[in-house]
Amino acid sequence: MDERPLEIALLKTFSPLDGLKADNLYALSKKTQIKTMESGRLLFKQGESDRRTYYLVSGTVELRANDRSVGNIRAGTPEARTALGPGSPRKFTGRAHTDIEYIMIDSDLLDVLITWDQTGSYEVEELNENKDGISSGGDWMTTLLQTKAFHRIPPANIQAIFMRMQRVNLKAGDIVIKQGAEGDFFYVIVSGKVLVTRETPLNKEGLKLAELGAGDSFGEEALIAEAKRNATVTMVTDGSLMRLGKQDFQTLLNEPLLQWVEYDQAKKLVAEGGKWLDVRLPSEFQNFRIEEAINIPLYFIRLRLNALEKKTKYIVCCDTGRRSSAAAYILSERGFEAYVLKGGLAQTEATRTKQP
Repeated sequence: MDERPLEIALLKTFSPLDGLKADNLYALSKKTQIKTMESGRLLFKQGESDRRTYYLVSGTVELRANDRSVGNIRAGTPEARTALGPGSPRKFTGRAHTDIEYIMIDSDLLDVLITWDQTGSYEVEELNENKDGISSGGDWMTTLLQTKAFHRIPPANIQAIFMRMQRVNLKAGDIVIKQGAEGDFFYVIVSGKVLVTRETPLNKEGLKLAELGAGDSFGEEALIAEAKRNATVTMVTDGSLMRLGKQDFQTLLNEPLLQWVEYDQAKKLVAEGGKWLDVRLPSEFQNFRIEEAINIPLYFIRLRLNALEKKTKYIVCCDTGRRSSAAAYILSERGFEAYVLKGGLAQTEATRTKQP
């Protein structure tokens, strides 16, 4: 299977990638390649719950359900602008009908980037020119957003975390964290390298555990577990770190304003007068949706608040729950009664409309 570099212009031909800011598109292009596959081979299988998003660059892919063909997707057509066979578990099997070229993106990374892109650009515009001179499109941010540890942080709080972080410039040899000390900060490396060591009864100088670089984070374990530091972290080179205080870290792990509901519970709320509010991009909404849903993209929520009714209960939805939790947080802060669809549309049977 061959791979070749990916151009930003190609990414912009797909939805919802065409809605990303230039910095995030650039970062995504550096982490994605164009792959090839021979005719007849399987791209993905029906029933799989993998977290990968596929886009077709050239050739034709056949979609099959229950061993029967349900249609072909040809590169360059309107159908190929959106991801192939979305949803988890997958409703279709994708087979290369001809030799194909395609790109594969980590679904969690894509969803977090879209959420950060939309909340960051409209919620705090000045973040692009913050006091530390850090660009919101910095590679350290992109790397951080991919980490599983960071995925545990509520998406609605992502922006507040970045805004409350403080920059610290350090020299080679400086000790950032001392084993046995109380936990005080969560750290992200902006530039430079650090060495992580742990002292043992047999090795007082410390065993080397890891060497970390830009985009890597450390320090969260002691904050979550309320425990002593279990290792020492020392600067290997001069560098810069971003740090978040213990109280902010603990507070921003919580989602006090969010109410999560299962699909059956959501349907009951709608039957009682509630409304579905889909906060994905229009192109995603057109591809598949809950038929009676209102579509207001996340980045327009603040601008469209006057179009919503304070007495109405809103069940906010997106693909996974990340963007909808951010939107529901905004609505709840402003006095609306908002609920988040747990697991997102990918987990419901309601998204079968407008599939091939």
